[in-house]
Amino acid sequence: MFRNYQFKNINYRLIIETLILTIIGIMIIGSANSDFINKQIAGLIIGIIVMALISLVDFEWILSLHWLSYSFAVVLLMAVLLFGDTSLGAKRWLKIGIRFQPSEICKIFLVIFFAWYLTNHQEKLNTRNTVLKILALMIIPLVLILKEPDLSTTIVTFLVLVTMLYISGLSRKIALPVFLMVIILVAAYLLYVWQTESTPFLKSYQGIRILSWMFPNDYPQNSYQQQNSLMAIGSGQLFGKGLNNNSLDSVKNGNYISEPQTDFIFAVAGEEVGFVGCVIIIALLFLITIECYIAAKKANSLSGKLLCVGIGSIIGYQSFVNICVVTGLMPNTGLTLPFVSYGLTSLVTLFFGIGMVLNVGLQSRRKY
Repeated sequence: MFRNYQFKNINYRLIIETLILTIIGIMIIGSANSDFINKQIAGLIIGIIVMALISLVDFEWILSLHWLSYSFAVVLLMAVLLFGDTSLGAKRWLKIGIRFQPSEICKIFLVIFFAWYLTNHQEKLNTRNTVLKILALMIIPLVLILKEPDLSTTIVTFLVLVTMLYISGLSRKIALPVFLMVIILVAAYLLYVWQTESTPFLKSYQGIRILSWMFPNDYPQNSYQQQNSLMAIGSGQLFGKGLNNNSLDSVKNGNYISEPQTDFIFAVAGEEVGFVGCVIIIALLFLITIECYIAAKKANSLSGKLLCVGIGSIIGYQSFVNICVVTGLMPNTGLTLPFVSYGLTSLVTLFFGIGMVLNVGLQSRRKY
């Protein structure tokens, strides 16, 4: 079973960084809302067990379940639209004994599928038919996520899959023009919104988020979350006000940030552990992402490389978007901060992904 495993290659740095970041997240969640700390601790314990088990299951065997992974992802996303729980106008959760968010799980299943698919179509990757097939396979789950609606998760998932596509050998002659065209279209759209204060092609709530980001004074009822978030981060200064503080001037204690334990947990971190604490969180997220990419570089196969790139990209892109939102650099999106925000589905799924990266590392060509 372990004939290809080199246990001396186990990536202790990745394990330690992940555990430290998750523990920091639990401490901040406990300060933000103590009602959720026990569930997050349970998520950490389950996550560690899942990570350990997956690290010992040959990733090539996991990849052999490629079509099952893809089908399961699509079925889960369809089930959300048909039977999902609605909250704040969005259907993003399923309740089957436990309540969970399928899109978090599906990101991992899609990484597994496309790691196999891109590896098996590498020789014909730059042909028109292959590119069209890949895009068709991407579009189905992305449209289902978008229909929930969950635009931010759709964008992040798309970026992850496109990154895997590029790493697998997509020609720059194809990738570069498409990349430039997307940048130009996004810039042109934002410029149009800035000049006209209208948001065509978007749902009303999505348009309001962009408008309230661009014109916060004109949309105070919609921009307060980000404005209060900036106030919280700024008030923390260098070392913060301390976890579980009773400060009367605390943005968190005044309930000026709704659901602070989830999407805006970084604002709580800024207020309570200050600039230094935020730098530590960002550094750990960066290091975890880099460790995944290093594992990709050392992988003994393209499929292993793509698995690590996919997991690293999920963590990297999602962290970047979340922190940009909380600091006012992007419109509000509703994405959680990996390993830090409250959410059992997200936490356990991420540990599953780290387990796969460790598994690839145990069968890599070189020592860590």
